[in-house]
Amino acid sequence: MKLFSRIESLGHEQVVVCHDPASKLRAIIAIHDTTLGPSLGGTRLLPYENEDDALTDVLRLSRGMTYKAACAGLSLGGGKAVIIADPKQKTEQMFRAFGRFIDSLGGRYITAEDMNTNVTNMDHIRLETRYVTGVSTGLGGSGDPSIMTAKGIFYGIQEAVNHRLGKRDLNGVKISLQGVGSVGKHLCKMLYEKGVKLFVTDIDDKKLKEIHSLYNATIVAEKDFYSLDVDLYAPCARGATLNSNNIQILKAKIVAGCANNQLEDEDKHSKMLKDMKILYAPDYVINAGGLINVANEITGYDPEKVENEVARIANTLDSIFNESDKQGVSTHEAAKRFAENRIQNVANLKNMTKFASSAIGNLKK
Repeated sequence: MKLFSRIESLGHEQVVVCHDPASKLRAIIAIHDTTLGPSLGGTRLLPYENEDDALTDVLRLSRGMTYKAACAGLSLGGGKAVIIADPKQKTEQMFRAFGRFIDSLGGRYITAEDMNTNVTNMDHIRLETRYVTGVSTGLGGSGDPSIMTAKGIFYGIQEAVNHRLGKRDLNGVKISLQGVGSVGKHLCKMLYEKGVKLFVTDIDDKKLKEIHSLYNATIVAEKDFYSLDVDLYAPCARGATLNSNNIQILKAKIVAGCANNQLEDEDKHSKMLKDMKILYAPDYVINAGGLINVANEITGYDPEKVENEVARIANTLDSIFNESDKQGVSTHEAAKRFAENRIQNVANLKNMTKFASSAIGNLKK
């Protein structure tokens, strides 16, 4: 598919390619929709096999951020960035160069942490632009947002377990968690403290051993992971882990995790999960805690306000689960309608305001 066809098919407003030879920066910024406000989304750094993979990732991720912000009730649009590089090759020079590209957009895109980027990287971007969140407390930020992402997932898991299993506590619930990075590790701790029996997998053996030691988690090979006899499967690594093949062997009754774009094909595989009576917590709803956290840096950070907003993720999921049941559609479709209705309502309001302003201007002439 050609570039403009790909952009148009997903509804993007702008895609920016960034190249700085001196720092070896190769990056793509995708701005999906700014109806609700400036786009905000993290910067992901990965050694993509090719540029097409990087473009596919940033287009899907930025669209997800639009829905995430809309479902979270934020006055923000959806954007995302990817840097094509080996995480071992990160430099201050690279992130400062990237910061200058962000600054050139004049606030249409605001960045934050994502996979393989951290507070230090955001601080380096901050040296070149004010359009960055998730910076250190010394620069007026709130630090690493991964803890709030994990809290949102935790509240969402509680809601999903209640809805699907009719159980208001997590004691004795069996959860398989795929990916024990910064968010996954926080989530393991929260679940363990509530009596959850954990099964974990990751490509990093060192991280797995640590989680096993800290939280008595059972380590499982990835090839055996999807067929585990558990109550809930939590995808917390890279996206598109659920496809037509492994969904068929899932024994979990719930899918709820922090990874973005968990379904290889959102429409097809969300329907497949519904047909199998597996409750799916749409990723862009349940994993909004980090976005809520960094968004609050823009307006003035209040920890109590952030905690309350993150806790409301459970209420949003409850509404989406109930609407899915009522309408007989997948939870993905119910969440999508929820987000798009809010965006359309705001767009209509903006159009009405423009019309009113124009009419008043004509009356004055």
